[in-house]
Amino acid sequence: MSPLPCVPSAQSGKQARGLHVITWGCQMNVYDSARMTDVLRPLGYRAVDAPDDADMIILNTCHIRDRAAEKVFSELGRLRLVKEARAQAGHGTVLAVAGCVAQAEGREILARAPYVDIVLGPQTYHRLPEMVARAARAAGAVIETDFPVEQKFDFLPPEREVPAGGAAFLTIQEGCDKFCSFCVVPYTRGAEASRPVAAVLEEARRLVAHGVKEITLLGQNVNAYHGEGPDGAIWGLARLMAELADGIGVERIRYTTSHPRDMDGDLIAAHGDQPALMPFLHLPVQSGSDRVLAAMNRGHTAQEYRDLVMRLRAARPDLALSSDFIVGHPGETEDDFEQTMQLIRDVGFAQAYSFKYSPRPGTPASGAGGQVPEEVKDARLQKLQALLREQQDAFNAATVGQRVSVLFTGRGRKPGQVSGKSPYLQAVHVDGPDSLIGQVAEVDIVKLYTNSLGGVLTGETGKA
Repeated sequence: MSPLPCVPSAQSGKQARGLHVITWGCQMNVYDSARMTDVLRPLGYRAVDAPDDADMIILNTCHIRDRAAEKVFSELGRLRLVKEARAQAGHGTVLAVAGCVAQAEGREILARAPYVDIVLGPQTYHRLPEMVARAARAAGAVIETDFPVEQKFDFLPPEREVPAGGAAFLTIQEGCDKFCSFCVVPYTRGAEASRPVAAVLEEARRLVAHGVKEITLLGQNVNAYHGEGPDGAIWGLARLMAELADGIGVERIRYTTSHPRDMDGDLIAAHGDQPALMPFLHLPVQSGSDRVLAAMNRGHTAQEYRDLVMRLRAARPDLALSSDFIVGHPGETEDDFEQTMQLIRDVGFAQAYSFKYSPRPGTPASGAGGQVPEEVKDARLQKLQALLREQQDAFNAATVGQRVSVLFTGRGRKPGQVSGKSPYLQAVHVDGPDSLIGQVAEVDIVKLYTNSLGGVLTGETGKA
């Protein structure tokens, strides 16, 4: 094993160390990567842009996509060369694999990539400083993939690095008890657990104090949130968002990812009653066939999903929807697929994520009969994505001529341009000064691009 860098003390802070984090997957992984950076900061680690300059490299992985583990090993092969080159120059490098692939494939990672120093699951990244020290002392690999009794959030540093651009993620719930037949999340993230209300509010308060205008609340089943409130009662997501908006002053609120089974009446009403809640909801359905939904163990029917959408749009008529779709789940017939297409036509989506079914080891569907041939899945996915793209293009085209509030989060691709997000999570570009970054301004949408909108500033700034 190549030499590890010495571990700087939390007190001295004399020797800065480069940290490079590669993040794959969902917004929760983005949040986790940021908090791992926070945890390591007292040890002297600071973010660097390239792995070649890093004394520690963390690959934060996702197990949702097809061939996730093989992609990890391919990236590790590249990082091995970086680590060896740095060792030849006399620099030690800690190489860590985190996230859901680490949780599911920890022993296999160490067997196939013995140059990896640390393997840690999503529930243990608060232990990173201890793991780094153990790896340095023992000159051997450290693996932490247990589901600890203590909540990791209880051990994170209270301060966190606030991202530029006025928008931030905030994890409030983790884990899943739904056990969909195709999904590994219950096995890699554990059972559903919600953070206490006071902890969420305190983190949000610090974000707002640092200029954050928009907070996206994260969870594997975020609308299953059931955190203990300061009053001893259990708060649901709707009550939490009301306090974030009215008590803390968060101007724009989003939440993802939701499950139809956890969309209760209070949350539906919040979409009409709470101005801070953006009119965009990601609500995965996966299939439009009741037979496939039952095989997926989704716990709802296609008509129940349609009825739920009707209730949501009654509360908020301008609500835009996003969803997830899986084609080719074991046993899916051509008729099942056509029922999914019909649901898409009936509901209409502003955005969507769609995938071919791919087996995940240990999940019920991976051993099920009726596996759909790859060429059939390919054809169905292309047809489904064409319909979804048509709906997305129509939704974006309908925005042209409208005035929308945009939170500007960064510079655009062209000089003198800034970009941001509309309330419907559309990318919007305007000509304007950098001083707009982190601010909300009114924009007249004047042009439709392939994946974004062009606008003109109206001169009005303020709340969403």
